[in-house]
Amino acid sequence: MTTEKIDNISVTTQANVYFDGKCVSHGITFADGTKKSVGVVLPATLTFNTGAPEIMECVAGACEYKLAGSDAWLKSSPGEKFSVPGNSSFDIRVTEAYHYICHFG
Repeated sequence: MTTEKIDNISVTTQANVYFDGKCVSHGITFADGTKKSVGVVLPATLTFNTGAPEIMECVAGACEYKLAGSDAWLKSSPGEKFSVPGNSSFDIRVTEAYHYICHFG
């Protein structure tokens, strides 16, 4: 099921802008202190590094991703998620805007 709305959060109003504007996100914090980000990746092929483990949830658009140490490109579509280990990286290929929620672990 695709997440369409998130209630009862605070939002960081200044955007995080990465890769010359190809990725833009906003941090959100839940009442219990849980932090996530919501954003969009515009058409590009990019490499993201992780500190904490992450779960990337696709809410619109699509992407292909490749985890560090793998040669396989996998697709993620609306309602689908993929997990990235902490202290790692992943490549992402986007041909149409990929809207996501990043769940930090």
